[in-house]
Amino acid sequence: MDKKQVVFEKIKEIIVQELGVKPEKVVLEAGLADDFGADSLDALELFNQIESEFLVSISDEAATKMNDVSDLVDYVVEHVNDKYFG
Repeated sequence: MDKKQVVFEKIKEIIVQELGVKPEKVVLEAGLADDFGADSLDALELFNQIESEFLVSISDEAATKMNDVSDLVDYVVEHVNDKYFG
């Protein structure tokens, strides 16, 4: 399994847990607000969980640019330490 797939699967788990979304609804193209109904507080909690899981920091500026699952996955893949996959 490649890094992107590993990150996607973990983010999917976090989204299901945090937002109460059915797993089959979590796809790369799904929008956080549009498809999951996440408001700013939901998004903040989601980002906090992702930061804790992957030991990355998501700046406010970066967070405002994250609209769908694909954005989250790409950001984490780019910023996560390779030790995470070790």
